[in-house]
Formats: sequence, C-alpha cells, structure tokens
Amino acid sequence: MDTTIIAVRHGETEWNKIAKQQGHLDSCLTELGIRQAQAMANGLKKLAIDHFYSSDLGRALQTASIISETINKKYVPDSRLRERNLGILQGLTKIEFSEKYPEDSKKFYGNNPDYRIPGGESEHDRYMRCVSCIEELSKKYSGKKILIVAHGGVLASFLHKALEIPFTSKRNFSLFNASINVFSISENSEWKLETWGDVSQLLSDGLVFLDDN
Repeated sequence: MDTTIIAVRHGETEWNKIAKQQGHLDSCLTELGIRQAQAMANGLKKLAIDHFYSSDLGRALQTASIISETINKKYVPDSRLRERNLGILQGLTKIEFSEKYPEDSKKFYGNNPDYRIPGGESEHDRYMRCVSCIEELSKKYSGKKILIVAHGGVLASFLHKALEIPFTSKRNFSLFNASINVFSISENSEWKLETWGDVSQLLSDGLVFLDDN
C-alpha cells in the first residue's frame, strides 16, 4: 500500500520579504506568513493526517505549531528536514553575496549540484538527507498519511526525486510559501507526484503569495 506524503512549506518570513538567504539561520514569520500558515492549516483539516513531522528550524516550527493547534495533532521535529546549509551565503541577499564573495557566487550559481559552499552543504547533500528521511518514514508508517512541514529547497528535492529531474536542469517550477504538495511512495520506494503547489486555501482567504525563484 502506498504511503502519502503531504509536504508543505512554511509561511512567509521577514527574510523572505527582503530576499535574504536563510539556510540554517532563521527569521520569524511575517504577519502575512502567520495568516498563510493558518489558512493552510484550515485546508489540511480534511486530510486525516496520521503522523506529523517538521524541520526543526524556527520558521518551520512556527508554521507547524499553527497547524498543530488547528488539526489537533502533535508534530515531531527532525533536523533532516532542514533547508540546505548555505554557509557564507546565509544572512546575505544574492547581490550582497556576489559583491562580497564573487568567486564563490559564480560557483554557487554554476549549476553544479556537488558544489559545497564554504561552511555549508551542496544541493546533493540536502537531497540525500531529506529524501532518505522521507523514505525511512514511508517504510515506518507504510500506507499512512504523513504531514511534513519543511522548506522550498526540501520540496524541490522531493520533486526532483518523484519526476527524476536532473540536478543540472534549469528550474522551471514554482515554490510558494504555505503551498501544499502531495507525493505517494510505494512499498518499493517508487515516488509519484500527486499534487504540486496547491495554494487554493490561500486564494480562498484572499491572501497573496510569491514564487521563491
């Protein structure tokens, strides 16, 4: 029996709003981000969640707490669901990064999934960490519905896995705050995308959202 993974992204943060790169650093949800998380939580109530996990970074935990109160289910923090550690890029905008570290900026945006930014991780590191976490959970809770609160990069890793998108391909999909994304995983660890970028719960509440691209 397939296991269902309902993977959601945290609400908008203060650093999302000003385009600062967060990685393993943190910033609180904005007022809009809190409202996004609540709207998303309302949309999740009908899904009969069996198990609930979250990244242990603050912005994910803040989102998970709002969802937890709404769906009346406790969550388990898991560090494997963290965003990519962005090392020297953390706390900077892309423009600041290119000005302060021009050579590292060229390498970082050079589309090499194995490039490990100084002090941080590679894209491939994040992929292996979060995908192995989900496959472990899918075996542990076979046939169940598992809610995951995570980050844009983590969701992108899941999409790469399900659709077998090469790491070197240019990104041609959207990543929205407080979006709901659904995957199924078979007993043989075969991934299938069921739903991507569902923001209907935000639209019904008249909330705005941006594509993190």
